[in-house]
Amino acid sequence: MSRVALVTGGSRGIGASISLALKAAGYKVAANYAGNDEAAAKFTAETGIPTYKWSVADYDACVAGIARVEADLGPVEVLVNNAGITRDSMFHKMTREQWQEVMETNLNGLFNMTHPLWTGMRDRKFGRVINISSINGQKGQAGQANYSAAKAGDLGFTKALAQEGARAGITVNAICPGYIGTEMVMAVPEKVRDSIIAQIPVGRLGQPEEIARCVVFLAADDAGFITGSTLTANGGQFFV
Repeated sequence: MSRVALVTGGSRGIGASISLALKAAGYKVAANYAGNDEAAAKFTAETGIPTYKWSVADYDACVAGIARVEADLGPVEVLVNNAGITRDSMFHKMTREQWQEVMETNLNGLFNMTHPLWTGMRDRKFGRVINISSINGQKGQAGQANYSAAKAGDLGFTKALAQEGARAGITVNAICPGYIGTEMVMAVPEKVRDSIIAQIPVGRLGQPEEIARCVVFLAADDAGFITGSTLTANGGQFFV
């Protein structure tokens, strides 16, 4: 019987590639999304992967959304916390709202999604929680004090929860992508994009599919001895 995987922010960008890779690996996949109904409908039509709308920043919405997924597909055994937003600003100009919005989604969202699933994973003695952090959670980035702080918090959450889940057969790991050739990155001016690539030793942007393959590896039954780890995929731009 196929395991059920739930990917937050799973209908666009890196999340869409993760959803597709997990489906190709034999999982029953549900893709969560927050707001773009048109993109979600198109994704489902093209891939056959069902999409479910709710905000990971809202705990009660997460509980209700997870219940819908499990009613349709079965117990969620693999959770990929991929949903994230940016509200970039230099710190002296950053508003309280910009700080809080990023924290609610990028950090609190991990609690909101993982907490309702944790007891079921413990009872079944199996679970995979994979948190998509960022290179900027490791090294920091000017103009992203909120984003970098939240993504660094994701790594602390990963390491602490891994210790709690280990004896219950639950692994908790993080992936820190570098700069990936998503629509958002490809939309920036070419000169800016070239300056980013110049900082990457392999000489190119990463591809969403490369991050997706990392997720498939960590989600596998065979990855049970790997927990509390951070898998860095940034083309050599930053070493931990």
